[in-house]
Amino acid sequence: MNAMGRLVEGLALPQPYLLFLGDTTEPGYAKTAFGLVDWARDRCVAELGLPGCKVSAGLPQMDAAAAHAAGARAIVIGVANQGGFIPPSWVGALVAALEAGLDIISGMHARLEAIPELAEAAQRTGRRLINVRTPPAGIPIGTGRKRSGKRLLTVGTDCALGKKYTALALHRAFVARGLSADFRASGQTGILIAGGGIPMDAVVSDFEAGAAEILSPDAASDHWDVVEGQGSLFNPAYAAVSLGLLHGSQPDVFVVCHDPTRTHMLGLDGYALPAIEEVIDMTIRLGRRTNPAIRCAGVSLNTVAMGAAAADALMAAEAARLGLPVADPIRGGTAFEALVDACLA
Repeated sequence: MNAMGRLVEGLALPQPYLLFLGDTTEPGYAKTAFGLVDWARDRCVAELGLPGCKVSAGLPQMDAAAAHAAGARAIVIGVANQGGFIPPSWVGALVAALEAGLDIISGMHARLEAIPELAEAAQRTGRRLINVRTPPAGIPIGTGRKRSGKRLLTVGTDCALGKKYTALALHRAFVARGLSADFRASGQTGILIAGGGIPMDAVVSDFEAGAAEILSPDAASDHWDVVEGQGSLFNPAYAAVSLGLLHGSQPDVFVVCHDPTRTHMLGLDGYALPAIEEVIDMTIRLGRRTNPAIRCAGVSLNTVAMGAAAADALMAAEAARLGLPVADPIRGGTAFEALVDACLA
């Protein structure tokens, strides 16, 4: 059994990794690379950015041959761009990685084998093309049946602002307190970290709720499933996956995740972020459909761009304003312990 708990499907991935950043300029689109560095650093050897890349995960920069010599056995596409596509400008570097002896691991929507140059190079070199954004076969539609056990879901005001990190931190805190708990990965980065899960945004919409029910099955009455959230109920592009995950996971508790420095939806500048109160209200109203007892335990703020004093002041002010615990799980401290207490209350 994996240390992350009972998983939907175990993955045997070639490790360690060279993280591929492509020509990415927006940090929010490199969340796979950042997630692996922050939560699976021992599996990461180096990073590779192409000309024009303005993002770094803080690892040594190496080409594929040097990374292979340093021990890497796979190149992981560390980017999660809008639409999950692999642009032509990346293909040459990925072919070079195959030729250097690395397998390719991708969490993109685009299938690696559908790119002729990659398919040919993989066959020629005997390397593997591994797509982790592949849902299991035979997912049923949701039933709405109440399941045993306890569930926590992270929800957000937008995409790529801390739902995965919050779920991982809460899971770690639950385990540290001696509780039975599993982290349930619902996106490609979480799956790479945990070793299994279901990529919810690759599931046909009619089966979203059913997939979430499989992701968090019946469990002992004192067991917690900490479910990684996806998207935002307010995001014009991704609200469908958020709603299916909410209805299917039937959370007893949810935590709202928010980036206080962001004013508009990532990649959708015409849409302002909703207020935290709006997210709480909407999540309760929609979540009551499958769990009438759903409640909000508190708020997780992503304060990475702020100094410690400013972050502490903001969290204290928001906690007083909302009447809920507010914390940055990465900073930890008493504010985070109060959020954990509220989740378990």
